[in-house]
Amino acid sequence: MKNGLISRLEQQQQERKRPRKTMYIAASLVIAAGIGLAGPTIWQQINSPAAPAQVAQVDPGTGITIPKVELPDPDSEVKASMLALVVYEGNVYTQSATRIDAADAAALLGDKLGTTTGGINEWSSKDAYTELASNIGVTDIYTVKGYDSGFLIMSYSEIDGQIFADLYEHTNGITVNSGADLIGKLNLEGRIASAQWESFDSWNNGQQQYAPLAGGEVLDNFVTALQAAKPLAAEPLMDQGIYESEDRKIIYLELEDKAQVQLVLFGQGLVRYGNAPVFFEVESGAFQALWDSMTP
Repeated sequence: MKNGLISRLEQQQQERKRPRKTMYIAASLVIAAGIGLAGPTIWQQINSPAAPAQVAQVDPGTGITIPKVELPDPDSEVKASMLALVVYEGNVYTQSATRIDAADAAALLGDKLGTTTGGINEWSSKDAYTELASNIGVTDIYTVKGYDSGFLIMSYSEIDGQIFADLYEHTNGITVNSGADLIGKLNLEGRIASAQWESFDSWNNGQQQYAPLAGGEVLDNFVTALQAAKPLAAEPLMDQGIYESEDRKIIYLELEDKAQVQLVLFGQGLVRYGNAPVFFEVESGAFQALWDSMTP
């Protein structure tokens, strides 16, 4: 079991080092816990980076509702690769778009919540999704200092002197009225220690050519505007071909606690975080000022 856990965690860490195009295609696969989609939809998601695994619902007057993850039908003929996931307090947490290096993880450890049981796979029935069940093997789960455990938790293990840590976030079964209801949970305001950006061409080809992102008022105004940004359901934008355009830039924000947040900016004035099926329409002045500051 020990060797199996090491192998699983090392595999996850190696996947982080691969070109981002590969990582996003893997992340776009339908979570097995959210299965029940038609085959063409799955292929659309595989071929569209960071496509939503769930369909957000527009509720007039109340924002965008991201439905709770549906558990799998083991008899379904439709299967897909699973994102890393943990069940906590009856909710499915999937591997976060926010990262933490192993060397910095210990400083963020909060209270121990328990130990995962492992065992979930593409063929697991609903009965397998019990408290702290997971598909990441047997590892300890903790709260994360400075963050709401209803949003973010951490797996943490130290084996033969080597630390393995990952963040998991709960972004389903929630209603998003503004950026504050999702991106706001990352507590970005006043906590950005450094920032970089990457062109779409670099990202798409796994070149990892990063450039410093100017801080100061431009970045501060953008982060503030994110709090009030209007949510838009991802599926209609996907159908309209938003990912067919290369008019994208990626920003990387390292926070004071060493958490690393990635946001994707689209030339239409939209921002997306992780795989939640929602985009955010940012106030045009704040968005454009940051966009224009990112020049080769």
